[in-house]
Amino acid sequence: MTWFGIATYESLAPGAGAARRTALVQHGRLYDLAAVLHESHADDVLAVAQDLTSVISDWYVHGQALDAAVRRALDAGVPAKIGALATGDYRLCVPYQPGRIFATASNYYEHAAEMGTKLAPRSESSPYMFMKAETSVTATDTEVVLPPHAERVDWEVELAVVIGRPGRHIPVEQAHEWIAGYTVINDVSARDLNRRTDYPFTHDWFRGKSFDTFAPLGPWFVPRDVIRDPQNLRMTLSVNGETMQNDTTAGMIFDIAEQIAYLSGILTLKPGDLIATGTPTGVGMGRGVYLKAGDVMVAGIEGIGVIENRVVAQHK
Repeated sequence: MTWFGIATYESLAPGAGAARRTALVQHGRLYDLAAVLHESHADDVLAVAQDLTSVISDWYVHGQALDAAVRRALDAGVPAKIGALATGDYRLCVPYQPGRIFATASNYYEHAAEMGTKLAPRSESSPYMFMKAETSVTATDTEVVLPPHAERVDWEVELAVVIGRPGRHIPVEQAHEWIAGYTVINDVSARDLNRRTDYPFTHDWFRGKSFDTFAPLGPWFVPRDVIRDPQNLRMTLSVNGETMQNDTTAGMIFDIAEQIAYLSGILTLKPGDLIATGTPTGVGMGRGVYLKAGDVMVAGIEGIGVIENRVVAQHK
């Protein structure tokens, strides 16, 4: 199946204004999606394709039509006819704005071990989920800001699953039908602020993971059917060029379908919800190394793309 992604970008061309637009992504190049659809005479889809957040919010209505229109355009060679955007003429934005961000903790055995987490046998447990603030989302090539009172800020590359239709009590065997697509998330975490001593409740993952800029997301959205096997994707993360994480999604304790089924047993999943499905071994805490101002994180997932973010200090 032909690979493509959908990006959100701001044009930097003179006189273009600051309006955000969508782009078709192929082979690392961006093509204005409106121009592609117009050239393909897909005006029915063009009307809804200007804003990816809106498209995903109605993905179960519009997703199939958009997918079909893009594939017709690709088969007809339309992107080559209109030409790619010049690299210096655009800035990538967050692909879409998630409605809610759910995250799965300790979902790789080796990561749990490096964190000193003792897990119950899989047969006696279920996914451990928490929420991360949607305001923590930031785009590739933006800055991750260190809170002045955090001393142990860490990285976590994760496969992000985007929900495309509402669902409650979703069977594991059918869970893939609720997926709109995928993107990359870096679940930045202040390890020292994940714990509390002023309450009897020792963990506070919401605080430690929800600071503004603590969820780099992107670089674009990849529709579900483009990814043949989401449970066998290589994930990597480097800091200043040194590889820290290098594993595959095959190592998940609870796979994507099981996470969707578990969440939908608690609440109604909505289009635009995002699930960060867990991180593999190689985080800073396991090494005794943490992020500092000037560090550059590069997180990538096979079949999706790569996001890069520089770390800066917040002025006290």
